[in-house]
Amino acid sequence: MNDERSTPKSGSGLDSNVAGLLCYVLGWLTGLIFILIEKDDRFVRFHAAQSIVVFGGLTVVEFILWAFVFAVPSLWFFFPLLGLAWLVLWILLMVKAFQGEEFHLPIAGDIADNWV
Repeated sequence: MNDERSTPKSGSGLDSNVAGLLCYVLGWLTGLIFILIEKDDRFVRFHAAQSIVVFGGLTVVEFILWAFVFAVPSLWFFFPLLGLAWLVLWILLMVKAFQGEEFHLPIAGDIADNWV
């Protein structure tokens, strides 16, 4: 008798939790890839959408800071904070996806939920 639990597979052929984790590996880029290739698995689509919203938003904030940093040199202070936030979110979201949890971040999670 086989005692292993079967994990649902995503449309990519990967286990859903692995595909969910991979949605975050390269930020919004892997989120975009998985939102385009995954048609059926809501769990993977949610994590792909949340990856696009969160890391796409952080990328936009970073570009805005770069645009103003030359006019206001004190904005350099925000780059390490943004990098730390990026790292913490990246690790947290990958761990939660791998654990099979549909972890909703405030605002971004709601946007992703409505998207899928």
